[in-house]
Amino acid sequence: MWSLKAWRRRRTLERNPVTPEQWAAVRQRLPILDGLDETELQHLRERAVLFLHDKHLTALPGVELGPVERLLLAVQAQLPLLHLGDLDWYQGFHEIVLYPGDFLSPQRHRDAAGIEHEWDDERSGEAWQQGPVILAWPGVESSGGWEGYNLVIHELAHKLDMLEGGANGLPPLHGNMRVQDWAQAMQSAYDVLNAELDAAPDAETAIDPYAAEDPAEFFAVTSEYFFSAPDLLADAFPEVYRQLALFYRQDSLARLQRLQVEHPDYQKVETATNG
Repeated sequence: MWSLKAWRRRRTLERNPVTPEQWAAVRQRLPILDGLDETELQHLRERAVLFLHDKHLTALPGVELGPVERLLLAVQAQLPLLHLGDLDWYQGFHEIVLYPGDFLSPQRHRDAAGIEHEWDDERSGEAWQQGPVILAWPGVESSGGWEGYNLVIHELAHKLDMLEGGANGLPPLHGNMRVQDWAQAMQSAYDVLNAELDAAPDAETAIDPYAAEDPAEFFAVTSEYFFSAPDLLADAFPEVYRQLALFYRQDSLARLQRLQVEHPDYQKVETATNG
């Protein structure tokens, strides 16, 4: 049966081809794609092209966006959605604004006494409810490795979190998931992290202490780690890893472990670490 949606999809892909050279350049800069099979990589490339067709990238002065840079961002944005089907997971926004560096974000907070505080907070990323995603380009370029940092995934995790209202650390779960299981895993780990920081504010925590800010940041940071340091996340909070694996329908830890066994570059890294 003929489908208008499928026809539009094919036409968009045909009109916006990715050259082998462009794809090779992106692959080289994104080690977190290592271990994906050819079908997954092809699907990811197509989803990235469709993402760039659907979203507008606004580059402020000082940010130079060529085809490879645009694709670099889009591929990272689509990696979390790779096995989530074609639903419009990134609905509610149409623009990504790219700053040449960290930016100041006006903040406002009313304390328990009713006093309102205002200040400018320096940030590398921000996601607004029903508004744009804002990213500092150096953070985008620094993402894509296995170091527990990915600005793109972090901010777009907030957008997933906001699909059913304000960001609270609970994105829309699949039918085979239980809210009780999610809440218990996330809240328990969040409490452990906060207790550790309460006891020693400068402690070297297993994951970025920014995750202790609030449940929304905990979900965004652990999503980062799920894709960029799954071994650290699974060691620290195995139940959180399990819930994220169910949500994203991926097993990034198994992929990393296969690479450490089979891929020469990862074997060298492992040997150097153990030595």
